[in-house]
Amino acid sequence: MAAKICGGSLFLSVKTQQLLLHHPPPRTTTKTTTRFYSSKPSYPSSPSFNTSFRSNTFTVFSQVASTASDLDSAVNAGQQRLSKVPVSNIRNFSIIAHIDHGKSTLADKLLQVTGTVPQREMKEQFLDNMDLERERGITIKLQAARMRYVFENEPYCLNLIDTPGHVDFSYEVSRSLAACEGALLVVDASQGVEAQTLANVYLALENNLEIIPVLNKIDLPGAEPDRVIKEIEEIVGLDCSNAILCSAKEGVGIIDILNAIVARIPPPANTSERPLRALIFDSYYDPYRGVIVYFRVVDGTIKKGDRVYFMASGKDYFADEIGVLSPNQLQVDELYAGEVGYLSASIRTVADARVGDTITHYSRKADHSLPGYEEATPMVFCGLFPVDADQFPDLRDALEKLQLNDAALKFEPETSSAMGFGFRCGFLGLLHMEIVQERLEREYNLSLITTAPSVVYKVNCVNGDTVECSNPSLLPEPAKRKSIEEPVVKIELLTPKDYIGSLMELAQDRRAKFKEMKFITENRASLTYELPLAEMVGDFFDQLKSRSKGYASMEYNFIGYQESDLIKLDILINGDHVDPLATIVHRDKAYSVGRALTVKLKELIPRQMFKVPIQASIGSKVIASETISAIRKDVLAKCYGGDITRKKKLLRKQAEGKKRMKSIGKVDVPQEAFMAVLKLEKEVI
Repeated sequence: MAAKICGGSLFLSVKTQQLLLHHPPPRTTTKTTTRFYSSKPSYPSSPSFNTSFRSNTFTVFSQVASTASDLDSAVNAGQQRLSKVPVSNIRNFSIIAHIDHGKSTLADKLLQVTGTVPQREMKEQFLDNMDLERERGITIKLQAARMRYVFENEPYCLNLIDTPGHVDFSYEVSRSLAACEGALLVVDASQGVEAQTLANVYLALENNLEIIPVLNKIDLPGAEPDRVIKEIEEIVGLDCSNAILCSAKEGVGIIDILNAIVARIPPPANTSERPLRALIFDSYYDPYRGVIVYFRVVDGTIKKGDRVYFMASGKDYFADEIGVLSPNQLQVDELYAGEVGYLSASIRTVADARVGDTITHYSRKADHSLPGYEEATPMVFCGLFPVDADQFPDLRDALEKLQLNDAALKFEPETSSAMGFGFRCGFLGLLHMEIVQERLEREYNLSLITTAPSVVYKVNCVNGDTVECSNPSLLPEPAKRKSIEEPVVKIELLTPKDYIGSLMELAQDRRAKFKEMKFITENRASLTYELPLAEMVGDFFDQLKSRSKGYASMEYNFIGYQESDLIKLDILINGDHVDPLATIVHRDKAYSVGRALTVKLKELIPRQMFKVPIQASIGSKVIASETISAIRKDVLAKCYGGDITRKKKLLRKQAEGKKRMKSIGKVDVPQEAFMAVLKLEKEVI
């Protein structure tokens, strides 16, 4: 081992340090300390804590050595995770956290420490299968993993049900939490409580889960455990006297977390004698086996070969294969109450086995289904058009295949005079829209044009009918409509106090109604508004981050529809309506939006042989106008002299030709102009 003693200090080469990390010295080599593994909050203040953690290398090594026997026993136990344990030794838990607070890293470390995933197969973000998840650092599709852990010489089965963290997938999060008895609340020790931390905690509390606070990233120089624990207690109202300090990246505190899961999360109820009821918390499409269903058995038992019935969809199938997720699929013959597993039954469409549905036996049906089932409702719509018209059949096939894996995606054919054939697609939110578009382009090699996102409006007609309208071109005529209602969300902004003014200004510009402001700590405030969803689907999030220098976070939820003074803004080019550029806007913003669109179109449309007027109108009233001047031939060039009447005659003749050309001429708007205007719409609407 290469070591050098200099002035009483011991310096280790990089290679030696790496060897020590992977092969720590035996327990007897150095005196151990348990300060960094303590689950009690009796820790020093953050500056000295960070210094000691980074400088006292041998202390860390000796700690790893002191828990080496625990790690070895955990790894050995992990190899036998298919063996059955009593229901009292099952623990079902989830991890909830804000984006980038270390949820995926902690899940990786739990899989590694329990021996669920061998070291040679381990990689970062192990449960995030898609490249898109790894690049963006977010969880899009949830996963489940069964771990085996020995605590006080008793084997336990730990079922981790991972959750996506973004608000767009809050329904999937709620179904995942309904399948658990407890949750790890992971909070970044340097950033503190964020908006989605609160939203997910409230979901967990609604499901009566036991919540274990975990402070992650304590090895960072800016970590402030004291401040963050105080924040959690004040904002969330959780008792943090037994909060666990950990660093998922460094492997500190992982054994404490596993012990807390066993000791503090209650086991599921033993209801194996009742009729089968199992909650579906996820499903995906396999091209060879059909739909694979992830479920939690709440009551009864399910065996391979049973005929099962889906209570919401009314379909029945034979269970060809059942098993557990560990995290790969491992077949078993039977699953009983409290266990988590998967089911393959040659199901052809994801719609037959939606998230939230209840599985029961066909011959012995349960009296009632499990509560909370909902159909996924799209909130944001946009048009998807192929750049090359020949790719339209490929786009249709790609959307059909993607819908097999994503039951929340809705689409229908749409025709545009500017962009040809395409599809009108519905999404859960903006992030869902971005992900679907990127997956279509990457996985199916398509080049797409996306129109400006819009929301679903409810139009109350004079004859008493109510029409849902997601496309401005489908809006009834002004004489037929009585009023228009738009979707409204309740939005909560968490921000340092220095940026309260600029965020209030942003909210007021977007027609938001102020509800309340409260200081959750001395330096952080919470702002609550009611905001039209149409105002948020543009660049609201980008503006929020830029105005707060990245420190603010937001969380929103849909609260209903409200009547508003909305109008349809039409764009006319040479007197002809251009439907793809029509938008639904608030009357107060109509002039600014119309002005911006006409100015941009004047720059983008090429000059013609005749004068081209570009107009923005509300009904028959023009509110903004620009004119593209004609390309003119100099007909006076040959008139080097002579009477003025000769020149007037030539100019009059040219004007008559231009007038005749304008009446029969057609302006072709280039595709680049549409793409640029659509981008502009996203910014100004």
